[in-house]
Amino acid sequence: MAVEDRQQREVAPAARPQRHDADPQRNGAIPVGTSFKSFAQPAANRPPPATYAALDLGTNNCRLLIARPAQHGFRVVDAFSRIVRLGEGLGASSRLGEAAMDRAVEALKICRGKMANRGVTRARLVTTEACRAATNGLDFIRRVAAEAELSLEVIDQRTEAALAVSGCAALADPAAESVIVFDIGGGSTEIVWLGGRSEARDPAARIREWASLPIGVVTVAERYGGIEVSRELFEKMVEDCAQALAPFARKAAGANSARSFHLLGTSGTVTTVAGIHLDLPRYDRREVDGLWMHQRDILAVIDRLIEMDYAARAANACIGRERADLVLAGCAIFEAIRRAFPSERVRIADRGLREGILLRMMHEDRAWWRRK
Repeated sequence: MAVEDRQQREVAPAARPQRHDADPQRNGAIPVGTSFKSFAQPAANRPPPATYAALDLGTNNCRLLIARPAQHGFRVVDAFSRIVRLGEGLGASSRLGEAAMDRAVEALKICRGKMANRGVTRARLVTTEACRAATNGLDFIRRVAAEAELSLEVIDQRTEAALAVSGCAALADPAAESVIVFDIGGGSTEIVWLGGRSEARDPAARIREWASLPIGVVTVAERYGGIEVSRELFEKMVEDCAQALAPFARKAAGANSARSFHLLGTSGTVTTVAGIHLDLPRYDRREVDGLWMHQRDILAVIDRLIEMDYAARAANACIGRERADLVLAGCAIFEAIRRAFPSERVRIADRGLREGILLRMMHEDRAWWRRK
């Protein structure tokens, strides 16, 4: 994910969530005890929460967002993002490596400290593809409980997709009757065919089709390499990603024929592409979140990245050394999606899973109603 913007910000709430089988709150959770007992208390048995936290431990990143309800959604009071590469080598061994787990635990300890310092009263701490896929994922969850004193929830793929949609759906064109929403992760890519706002207030209730693809920036980069990427190798990466995408593309074949259709992307890949397009001297979320990009602009950035060598990518302020070997793998997934669902415009979202978690918790607690 792109470098976390440290400025306080407000995010508009999505519509009030409705119950549906796509997202039971604890679906797929592995219950683990934690000394942070205030995090685990049910909503009905505690005082009205004032400060919320959402943590997403993915295959590549550990990201935390702490926020309080505000008039127009919520106000971020603290954030943390660190590349930990938890899924490093997972594709070859089916296990989380010791060094990767060490990095993740150290990042989670920092997150715990931030939550304690900010007086968090309700949190949802989730982990995704790496822990779903690893044979030692449960052992890692137990280690986190023992060493970082946090209880991680392993969410299933459909829950992940629904939460990501809830976090970024406010950026969809109100006139669009069909939108393809995608989140390119480290170990998987969640992709959703979303109907128009007239279908339902709750974005998750407008999901027509969804899929979790077994391709992410880490898995693709480990398969093909990310240091030296020629145009020919990049095309092979795109073809491979297109094969993984094909079953969903068939199910959602009518998506781009609807009125005002467009793509909506939320991931470090798309925000990086946007930052490079804007020639930002350093990544700035305020410039990127909500940006509309056109097809020619995206192709120009991808061509530019292919022409760069590894050192040039690492030196770019919107990429950095830690992501220089992953960015073209992400672009290959992005390009496969664009080719499957041609659209002149793409909306860029620097929001997603964590924001979806925060909004859902605040809706459940009727946080905005209490403020009136």
